[in-house]
Amino acid sequence: MNVFITGSAGGLGRVIATECSRRGYHLFLTDINEDGLYCIKRGLERQFSTTVNMMACDLTSSVSVDQMLAVIDRLGIDFDMLLNIAGIECEGDFLGRAREDVVSIVSVNDAATLRITHAILQRRKVERHFIVVFVASLAAMFPMPYKATYAASKRFLLDFSLALRQELKKQNVNVLAFCPGGMVTTNEAIEGIAVQGIWGDITTNPLAQIARKMIDRALSGRSMYLPGFMNHVLCIFSKVIPRSWLASMIYWRWTATQNKGH
Repeated sequence: MNVFITGSAGGLGRVIATECSRRGYHLFLTDINEDGLYCIKRGLERQFSTTVNMMACDLTSSVSVDQMLAVIDRLGIDFDMLLNIAGIECEGDFLGRAREDVVSIVSVNDAATLRITHAILQRRKVERHFIVVFVASLAAMFPMPYKATYAASKRFLLDFSLALRQELKKQNVNVLAFCPGGMVTTNEAIEGIAVQGIWGDITTNPLAQIARKMIDRALSGRSMYLPGFMNHVLCIFSKVIPRSWLASMIYWRWTATQNKGH
């Protein structure tokens, strides 16, 4: 199986690339961090008997993406799975952040994901089964003050994933929305989880375990994977409580944690 993974040099991307290599899949890795890509490529090739191709790419740039696609076409790779892992997250009040920092969240999480997904799907062999995974988030279930742009960008991916799944179902394509809670991927993520106290602990997911289960569910044709019992409970609340109330509750909670963090 040939697998294309974006955001491969990040914490979640590295873990998923390792899981895919463990299964014997052949990989094409991309990330804006070229040094990180070389590091994970060398590590995977030493540990597993698998082919790992890579190319650094800025997915927000159509020129950069076209250059990478030209390399893929020259290599003649026919992909069976696309794992859209690339994304950025940040916290803080909307007006407290620089304008372009806010816009970049949507540029990376949404626009860049659409750009690469469209390109790779157009290159698939129509007679072969194909799998697409979008990394949404537990945050996609909620209107989230202090993470308003991030949560909204993930809501877009969730709704888009479910809609695209219906469009492509008869074309032998399965689409999975992956909606994890907190993940220990960066120092900023660790600090954010710690500030939330018990709520951060109970909604955080172990990376290796959820990577394995995510791929299993994608292979089995599932439409969504929301890991963790407590995250399922919170998801149920998100469906029965008015969204304006949810926003108020989250605002109160995040205000308290922000003050605690400072």
